Amino acid sequence: MTNQPHKLFYKGTDNDFVIFVDDPSLYEKYKKGDTTIPLIDIVSVFKVFINRQGGVDGILDEASKQDLTNNFKTSNADEVIKIILEKGSDKHNADVDNGIASHNDSIGAGNTGN
Repeated sequence: MTNQPHKLFYKGTDNDFVIFVDDPSLYEKYKKGDTTIPLIDIVSVFKVFINRQGGVDGILDEASKQDLTNNFKTSNADEVIKIILEKGSDKHNADVDNGIASHNDSIGAGNTGN
């Protein structure tokens, strides 16, 4: 297993959704039909995230029940996670926003003009 999280991306009708997979090998077994594997063993964070900007990269927010209902016709996170596991695409090389935003890279580490 790699240190990089596996993001599963699902293009919804209104927004794009992401879940994080802990064990890619278990995910592959699940996708091939082994539904006996508990979801908690596959998914690292048992939440569905939404990217309102579109795509797999960018800032992710937790999807609201209304977001889930609008796109999946259910607000049940278990059911939505199953849908994304079955129909989503693995984007394990996509960036994960860690919440640190650069404000001015051009200044560098040198003199800041003070």
